[in-house]
Amino acid sequence: MADQKQLYQEVILEHNKKPRNFGAVENPNRKAEGHNPVCGDHITLTLDVEGERIEKIAFTGDACAICKASASMMTTNVKGKTVTEAEGLIQEFRDLATGKITSETPGHHLGRLTVFSGIATLPSRVKCAVLPWHTLHAAFENAELVSTEGNADPAHP
Repeated sequence: MADQKQLYQEVILEHNKKPRNFGAVENPNRKAEGHNPVCGDHITLTLDVEGERIEKIAFTGDACAICKASASMMTTNVKGKTVTEAEGLIQEFRDLATGKITSETPGHHLGRLTVFSGIATLPSRVKCAVLPWHTLHAAFENAELVSTEGNADPAHP
């Protein structure tokens, strides 16, 4: 368990320090803003989706280390995937973050994203981790603004 916790901390710190795909896609055809009013995390996702495939994706914003690391890893994992494949990852990540599945659950496609499995034991941080994923789903639905509060809150359906 200590190794998993240490790996989690190292990955979070690395992606917070050097976030991948940080910036904005020029002339995106999808865009959404995500906001967590409880902690103040705010990110903007820009994407270029050609057909069903995510060709480009980037994020900007002001967020905590967990949110920024989650956004960095999410963009890395969904780039090149189809929207349907990305929607599957969104659901699996939400299930992981809320404790519905674990890193040992067979059949998921989360790979290294399972370092976030411990977040389920930290309810106040779940919304930080899922905000980028919630925002990605909003971008697919052409919803420009999404929040972690209200009926769409994945942690409290």
